[in-house]
Parts: sequence; C-alpha cells; structure tokens
Amino acid sequence: MKFPASVLASVFLFVAETTAALYLSSTYRSGGDGIWQALTLLFSLMPCALVQLTLLFVHRDLSRDRPLVLLLHLLQLGPLFRCFEVFCIYCQSSHNEEPYVSITKKRQMPKNGLSEEIEKEVGQAEGKLFTHRSAFSRASVIQAFLGSAPQLTLQLYISVLQQNVTVGRSFFMTLSLLSIVYGALRCNILAIKIKYDEYEVKVKPLAYVCIFLWRSFEIATRVIVLVLFTSVMKTWVVLVVLINFFSFFLYPWILFWFSGSPFPENIEKALTRVGTTIALCFLTLLYAGINMFCWSAVQLKIDNPDLISKSQNWYRLLVYYMIRFIENAILLLLWYIFKTDIYMYVCAPLLILQLLVGYCAAILFMLVFYQFFHPCKKLFSSSVSESFRAWLRCVCWPCRRQEPCESTGKTDLKLSTDRDETPSSSKISPEPTQILSGDDLCSA
Repeated sequence: MKFPASVLASVFLFVAETTAALYLSSTYRSGGDGIWQALTLLFSLMPCALVQLTLLFVHRDLSRDRPLVLLLHLLQLGPLFRCFEVFCIYCQSSHNEEPYVSITKKRQMPKNGLSEEIEKEVGQAEGKLFTHRSAFSRASVIQAFLGSAPQLTLQLYISVLQQNVTVGRSFFMTLSLLSIVYGALRCNILAIKIKYDEYEVKVKPLAYVCIFLWRSFEIATRVIVLVLFTSVMKTWVVLVVLINFFSFFLYPWILFWFSGSPFPENIEKALTRVGTTIALCFLTLLYAGINMFCWSAVQLKIDNPDLISKSQNWYRLLVYYMIRFIENAILLLLWYIFKTDIYMYVCAPLLILQLLVGYCAAILFMLVFYQFFHPCKKLFSSSVSESFRAWLRCVCWPCRRQEPCESTGKTDLKLSTDRDETPSSSKISPEPTQILSGDDLCSA
C-alpha cells in the first residue's frame, strides 16, 4: 500500500498558507491597511470554506450521521481530521487482515501493440485511502486556483506599490506559488487518470519534475504580467479579467447548448436538479479560474457523463498557448508604454524579454513532458512532434504552392519572348514545343 504523501502535502500547504495569511493580515491591521487586510482574509477564508465543502461532498458526510465530523469542518479543522484518519487507516492496514476484498481490472500500457488486462485485489482500507487521496487532490486544486492564485497576485501587487518586500510577505508568496504549482500538478495527474481510467497509470519521477518546471514558469510569468499591467492600468485590468473569466466560464455551456443534449442528471444521485445546476456552475467556475492562470489540461464537457472530454486535442492546446503568449506580450507592451516612476530603476526591455523567455520555457517543458514523459504517450493517436510537423505543413503549403506558380509564370514569359525574337525562315522548320501554363502546372 502506497504511503499517502499527497495527503500530507495537501494538508501542509493548507495549514501553512492559512497560518501565514492570518499573520500577514494582522500586520496589515497594525499598519492601518484595512483594505489589504480584508482582501487577504477574503482570499484565505473563501477557499478554506470551499475545501471543507469539497471534503464533505466527496465523502458524502452530509447524508450520514456524523455530527463530530460536521462540527470539525465548521471549525475549519476538517483537513486535519481527515489527515489523522488517513494515517490511522494506513497504520492499521499492515496489522489487520482484510475481511473484504474487491477485484478491479486494469489494462497495462501496450507493448509491441498488445495490451494485457490484469486483475488486482483491492482491500477495504486501500479503497478508503483512494477516496481520501481523490478528495484531497480536488481540494488542492480548489485551494490553488480559487485562493492561492488571487492571493499571490494581491501580495505581489502590494509589494510593487509599496516598493518593499517584507520577510513575512515573501514567505507567504512562496507558499502561495508552491500551492498553485502543486494544484496544477494534481490537475494534470487527475486529468490523466480520468482520461485513461481503464489503464494502469504509473507516473515516473522525471514526469513530476517536468510538470513542476512547466507549471512554475507558466504561473509565475502569468502572475507577474498581470501585476505589472494592473500597476499602471487599474481600470482596464478589470476588463481583461472579465473577458478571460467569462470566456472560459461560458464556453462549456455554449458547447452544451449547441449539442442539444439533455440536462445531465447522473452527476450525483442525492442531488436535485437545482443542486446539479449549482454543482455544474461551481465546476465551470473552477475551470475558468484554472485557465485564467494556466492550461487546465482537461476540456470540460457538460454533455459527457464524466464531464470531461477524453480526446487529446493538440490544436486546442496550441491555440490556447498562442493566444496566451500574444496576450502577455500585449499587456507587457502596454505596461512599457504607460509605466510610471516606480519603475525608474527597472530595465524594462530586459524584464519584458525575461518574462517572454520564461513563458517560452514553460511551453518547452510542456512539450518535453508530452513527447517523452507522459505515462500514456503510447496511446496517443499522434505525438506532439507529428502534430507540430502537420501544422507546419498546413501553414507552409500555401507559400510553397505560390512559389512554383510564380516561377512557372516567369518561365512562360521568357519562352514566349524568345519565340517572338527568333527570325522566321522557310528553310528552318522548328519542332513544335508544348508550353505548360502556370495554372496547369499548379493543378498538376
């Protein structure tokens, strides 16, 4: 049985970030910064409440008679209690014999074109640990993108305005960045396990390192770009945020509307139609929050029973990163044009170059992951390199087709000119020459 390291990491980040937020808000209060204190507490307590609801929802404790558990969640101590419960189960599993064992069937990764199906015995304790891991993974994603991401943006913005970074704030921003990167990593792993549910997925350590570097560069550069733009154009940043948010929030609903599918009723049996609507709205809210800062790794599909599209669409990935890169470049250009005196000692061109190169490094690590370290790369219909070559052929084909046409037109003009300049003679009878037009050659 695997050691529940993911549960321990999730609880550590949850407790450390909440404690640091409370300490930092107290410093803002003592300094007379009421607005910064209120926003810091908001971005800390809101994800805490959502994490408690997520753990209750996954474990279905609302429909069970467990008043002590509900009380601990109301006191925001639910993750600590769940972590204690996980380690109790883990420690007792090695001493007690399992009275009940279920059998699961998983397919192995194809080898030489063949895939074998294996059976695995899953005990009751291992099943409980799997539920706990799943709950904490979802809670980490919620905490990262609905709490840590706006919190990191806020604290970095305060540092830019005050032109000062205290030790407490720097430590808090480091924790927030780690929380976001860890949430994005869990999002990647969840997406892989949901898409390839029938296969036995094993993620190698190098894959974790590659995802960590990919997400670190992507999220850090995105947050810095947003903060720089906000510091010089406070009004326009609201428009940028609203366009980004509602584009990703409404996109799954628009696809669902055009699909003509009936309203999904099988998300959770205990939920009514209103509860299902609220759950779907919250899911699209989280989906929009993730895509505001980084690629979500999944495509939300409301008309699908699993709510996630299992197809691997490289072109959607390509379009996302192209648009995001162009958006970052435009925001940096506007910051460079309208920057104020607080950036007097900052080399603006060098900073812009570093941020764009950092985002390109994130894209590079992402391509390396999908090309070499993805645990299910053997199941891809086409690899990243093949899709990239196909895209280049589609882009370069019109240019390659235009060049032969132009060269053929010049050749036709030269041949016709030479024929007109040749003197006619009754003794000389030149052989007939077949001249192809430019259109005929292009069609050939």
